[in-house]
Amino acid sequence: MKHPLHPALVHFPVACWSLGTLADATGAFHPDALLAQYAAVLLAIGCAAGLLAAVAGFVELLGLPPAHPAGRDATVHMALALTAWCLYAGSLGLRIDVDARLLLAPGAAALAASGLGFAVLLAAGWMGGKLVYGHGVGVAGRR
Repeated sequence: MKHPLHPALVHFPVACWSLGTLADATGAFHPDALLAQYAAVLLAIGCAAGLLAAVAGFVELLGLPPAHPAGRDATVHMALALTAWCLYAGSLGLRIDVDARLLLAPGAAALAASGLGFAVLLAAGWMGGKLVYGHGVGVAGRR
């Protein structure tokens, strides 16, 4: 691709999930129903945007030559990003009461999934940086 789409799309889930985790951390010390709803909405937007970013990233991964030296790092990056997505989706799922059609205050499991999701998200970002700055993936003129 002349201009990869994945790097442009990842900013949305990263921002939403990071702010959602921050809202969770703040809400753990200062319980507030509005803050809990804010975190849930951010996690939901992050999960939706994360699916778009994942599809774009997968398409770009398929464009790498079979024996490209970045292939292993790209696979690790993808696995970490999908793990973060699963943790945030799980955290969101733990907040939803389907029968009552409302959002619950996050419990310990939802907060743990959100915090762990953030740690895995940082690792995925690190690997994404390694792909660009170490291997030159997506950089014009570099192979």
